[in-house]
Parts: sequence; C-alpha cells; structure tokens
Amino acid sequence: MLLDNFKFAFKTRKAWWYTATSRSRARFARTTLGSFWLGFSNLLSIGTLGIVYGTVFSVEDFKSYFIYLGFGLVIWNTISSSISNAPNLFAYNSSNIKNMNLKPIFYTLEEWSFQLQTFIQSFILVFLVFLFFKFSLISNLLTYSWIPFLNLFIFIYWFPLIVCLISVRFTDVAQLVPIVLQLIFLTSPILYRKESLGSLEWITNLNFIYQIIDPLRISIIQGSINYNDSILIFIINIIGLFFTIRILNFESKRLPFLL
Repeated sequence: MLLDNFKFAFKTRKAWWYTATSRSRARFARTTLGSFWLGFSNLLSIGTLGIVYGTVFSVEDFKSYFIYLGFGLVIWNTISSSISNAPNLFAYNSSNIKNMNLKPIFYTLEEWSFQLQTFIQSFILVFLVFLFFKFSLISNLLTYSWIPFLNLFIFIYWFPLIVCLISVRFTDVAQLVPIVLQLIFLTSPILYRKESLGSLEWITNLNFIYQIIDPLRISIIQGSINYNDSILIFIINIIGLFFTIRILNFESKRLPFLL
C-alpha cells in the first residue's frame, strides 16, 4: 500500500504540479509585476528588518548582515508558510476528498508544489540581488548547497503533513500552530547571530527547524557544509517522510468521515 502511494504520486506528477502552478499564476493574475512581487516583498522585509535590527544589535558589517538575514528569512518564510497552511489543508479540499476518486496524497503534493514554487520564485530574486554584494554566493550554492536544499524540500513536505493529520483529529491544533511558530521564530537565530544567545545557545540544538535553516544558509554564505550533520538530518527526513506517508495511507479511508 505504501508503494502504491509512491506510484500514484509519480503517475499524477504532472497534474498536481500543474494545479499548483495554476494557483501561483492566479495569485498574481491581474498584477503587472506578477510573481516578481514574491521576491520584491521579501527584499522590502529584508531591507526594513536589516536596518532596524542591524542598528539594535550594533552590527558593524551591514552587507554581511543583510545577506545573513535575507537568506534566513526566505527559508523561514517557506517553512512557516508550509506549516501554517497545513492544519486546514484537508478541510479546504474536503468536498473534493468526499466526491472525487483521488487519493488524499494528491492534495498534499499539490500544496507542497505550491510552497516549492513560491520559495523558488522568491529565492531567485533575493539571490540575484545578493550576488551584487558577494559574487562567490553562486559558486557556494552550486558546490555546497545540494544536500541542505534537499533536506529543506523533504522537510516542507513531511512535517506539515504530520501537522495536517494531527489537525484532522484535533482541530485546536490550528489555533496552536501560529503561536508555536511565532515562538520558534523569536528563539531562532534568524534576525540575530547564534552567538548573541550567549549561555542559551544550546536552545538551537533542540530546534529542529533551525537545523534545516542554518546548514543551508551557511552553505550558501560561507561555502562550507558539515556532511555528517547534513546526512544525519537527511536520514531523519527520509524516516519522517516514510512514517508520515504510512500514517496518511492508514488514515485515508477515514478522512471523509473526519472532515
């Protein structure tokens, strides 16, 4: 049965990718700049937060800080959006789940594709702007960022999915998720350096979301990667992926009655 889900996902790949693309296009259908707004809004946030928090933290090298902050925000926004949309995913598609002969995994893949496309569109513009500040970013990206990117892409599928499955049975989770995400954001070294936490730096080791953000950001900015940690995270992601798909397969027949 687990293998059937993977076969179905591969067989319908063009369909769920197309529906996700249609959502992306519809979002900016009547705008002049189109998907450019994704990257532009990120640049505005990076510029504003960079000036404010750079001043608050008495940053000496604003150029490096903007790059550090920028990549952290772009990655965080993707993770945060994936998780915050997860609790209502099946509820939003409830009529289709009840009336159409499509496996629920289709809607999870469509949402994942949508988040992936959003990330790529916003990341590319931010990355191109930062190349003017540090041209070595492109060689760092091509050489060191493959595994961290893969970890990000797998994580934004399986972790939101498990949040989604829990939310189907416990609807209060939808109210709890934004609060938890806000707390994680404030305690994650995204707006500030990890060293600023001082004696509380150990918190970052318990923050699994930060373990996805930090290696990717470091690989792009510094051109280095800790292969042992990255491979360990990859293994955890693979286990999480198979575990959540197995739960989804188990819950699929019950979903129409829970929605």
